[in-house]
Amino acid sequence: MTAPAVSISGLDADALGGDDSILMRQRRDHPRLDAMMNRYLSEDLPPGEPDAVWSDIVQLVFSHAFAEETVLWPLLRRIAPDGEELTRRVEEEHQAINELIARIEHSPGDPRRAEWIRQAFTLIRQDIRDEEDELLPRLRTAFGDRRLRRVGAAWEAVRATAPSRPHPGVPRRPPGNAIRGVPLSTFDRLRDLAPVGGPATRRAALTAAGALAAAGTVTLAVRATRRPG
Repeated sequence: MTAPAVSISGLDADALGGDDSILMRQRRDHPRLDAMMNRYLSEDLPPGEPDAVWSDIVQLVFSHAFAEETVLWPLLRRIAPDGEELTRRVEEEHQAINELIARIEHSPGDPRRAEWIRQAFTLIRQDIRDEEDELLPRLRTAFGDRRLRRVGAAWEAVRATAPSRPHPGVPRRPPGNAIRGVPLSTFDRLRDLAPVGGPATRRAALTAAGALAAAGTVTLAVRATRRPG
């Protein structure tokens, strides 16, 4: 019988393996995301700021979740007897969030948009609770501080190359998520940064080079988490 998990939500950095551990990296993202959602829902934002806050939320949600699915959940399936069940449930939450935010992004004038956003925020908060109360404590139980820091570094490396927008068709598990998600990630980021009117050949070359570099980063980061110690 699996022992009850102890939520990481109330534990300090020392108890979670240090500031650079995967558990502390998660803990920093979660309240940041919660604060952004609360800010978006506040009634005193100046014109134009809700769109900027929404964009920040979307980028954080998808880069964070992609790194979890690539680095953390495969580890959890290997070390926890109930890892398959736990990760499947969270993957279903991620897919629901992905589909809902894609609908929001593709329907800017829909009168139901505000309600969809509230639904998305409810799903995101439930996902945070499931991770902090059920999944992440298994990593604390299984790994020492050094391994938690190594996993944290790998997660951060993958997050830096992860998709920053919803892509509901991307699988939730490796290797399919990396094969289909990494090129989309490069496109997401170039779409934000590269001038739309720039030469098409230059943008294509940047996309190809970025996809190769990102794929290499994901591969090396995942391998690093599998080394013992």
